[in-house]
Amino acid sequence: MLGNFPKTRPPLPKEIKEIYLTYYKSNREGQITASSLAQRMESWMHRQVANDVANHPCPAKVTLELGAGTLNQIRYEPNVRLYDIVEPFTELYKKSPLLKRVRNVYSNIAEVPSSSRYDRITSIATLEHVCNLPKVIAQSGLLLAENGLLRASIPSEGTLLWALGWKLTTGLEFKLRYGLDYGLLMKHEHVNTAREIEQVLDYFFKKVKCKVFGLSKSISLYRYYECRNPRIERCFEFSSLLSVR
Repeated sequence: MLGNFPKTRPPLPKEIKEIYLTYYKSNREGQITASSLAQRMESWMHRQVANDVANHPCPAKVTLELGAGTLNQIRYEPNVRLYDIVEPFTELYKKSPLLKRVRNVYSNIAEVPSSSRYDRITSIATLEHVCNLPKVIAQSGLLLAENGLLRASIPSEGTLLWALGWKLTTGLEFKLRYGLDYGLLMKHEHVNTAREIEQVLDYFFKKVKCKVFGLSKSISLYRYYECRNPRIERCFEFSSLLSVR
C-alpha cells in the first residue's frame, strides 16, 4: 500500500490554472453560493475535530493543525491558545485577522522541530490532498505527546455519494460560471481516496476510530478519524527511509 506513494498530482489545464488562486480562496471562504452551502455541511467535520476542546473553558492542549488554509478551524476552537499550523499556501492566511491566534507557522511538517510535542494534531479536509501522505502521518505520530491524538476529518472521496454531492453542487456551479470541468480540478486536488487514507492511518496507529456523516463508510459524505497510540517503530522506520533517499 505504501508503495503507491508519493503520488504525482495531475497538471491543471491552462484555463483552470489561470483562475485557480482566486477561485480556491473564494471557495474556502464560502464566497460562492455552492461553496457556502458546502461549508455548512462541512461544519460537521470541523465540529468533530474540535469536540475535545469545545466544552473546555481554558484547554491547555497544544495543537498543530495540518493544512490550516484560511484558518477557519480556529473559529471552532476559540479557547485553544497554543496553536501551530502547517500551511504551504501563504495566500490563504496571510491577511486573516485570525493569524494573531497562531503561535508558529510552518510551510511543511518537516520544518516542525523534532523536539516539539503536541497533545492534538488536527486536520480538516486536508489528507486527501497530500501526495506523500505516509510521510506526513509518520511524522505526525512522532510529534504527538504521550496520550496525544491525531484528529482528522476528510470527505468520503472515492464513494458514489461523495461524487454525486460535488457534481450536483460545486461542480455544476463551476461549469455554469466558467464553462470548465470541475472534475479536472478535483483530480488535481484529491489525490487520495478515503479508503487509502484509512489504510495509512491504520498502518501508523494502533487505535483508529471512525465516525461517518451518513449511513456507512461507503454511503457517506464525510468521515472523522480519531487516532491514538502511534506505532513509533513504524514511524521512525519510515522517517529513516525518507532521510536516506
